[in-house]
Amino acid sequence: MPGVLLAGLGLLLLAIILLCWQGITSYNQLQAGDEWVTASWSQVLNQYRRRADLIPNAIALTRSYAKHETAIFTELAKARQLAVGFAAPDGRDPRAVEQYRLAQAGLTQQLGRLLALVEKYPELKADRIFQDLLVQLEGTENRIAYARQRYIDSVTRYNTEIRQFPGNLIAQACGLRARPNFSDSDAAGIAKAPRLDAK
Repeated sequence: MPGVLLAGLGLLLLAIILLCWQGITSYNQLQAGDEWVTASWSQVLNQYRRRADLIPNAIALTRSYAKHETAIFTELAKARQLAVGFAAPDGRDPRAVEQYRLAQAGLTQQLGRLLALVEKYPELKADRIFQDLLVQLEGTENRIAYARQRYIDSVTRYNTEIRQFPGNLIAQACGLRARPNFSDSDAAGIAKAPRLDAK
C-alpha cells in the first residue's frame, strides 16, 4: 500500500511539473510573439516614415517643372503633414491603428495624384534625379508592402496563440489581448499602390 501511494504521489508530482513546464513554455511563446508583433509594427512605421521623408524631394522636383499645379502640391503636403503629424500608435489600440492606416491611405492617394501629374511632363520624367527618386519611392512602396505583410503574419500568429489552449489561459492570466491587424475597409484603395513609372 505505501508503494502504491508513493507511486501515485510520484505521478501527481510529474503531472504538476509537466503542467508548470507547459505554462512556462506557453508564457514565453506569448511574450516572444508580442515582441515580434511590436517589432513588425515598428518596421511598418519605419517604412511609412521613409516614404514621408522622400515626398518633399518629389514635390520640389515636380514643382520646378509644373509651377502652376499648386493644388496637387498643397494637397500632397497636407496629406504628408497629416500622416507625419499623426501620433504613431504602438499597435495595440485597434482604433489608433485604423486612424493611422487611414492617414497613410490618404497620403498614398495624394502621391498617386502627383505621379499622374508627372505623366504630363516628359522632360520631368526624363530627369535623372527624378528617375532616381522614383526608384527610391518604388522601393519604399515595396518595403511598405513587405513590412505590412510581415506585421499581418506576426499578428495572425500571436492572436492564434492567445486564443488556443493553453495559451488562452496564460494570456488571460497575464492580461494579454489580441493585437489589431490592418482592416480591409479600404482594401481596394490600399491594394492599388501608386504607379511609379518613369518611362
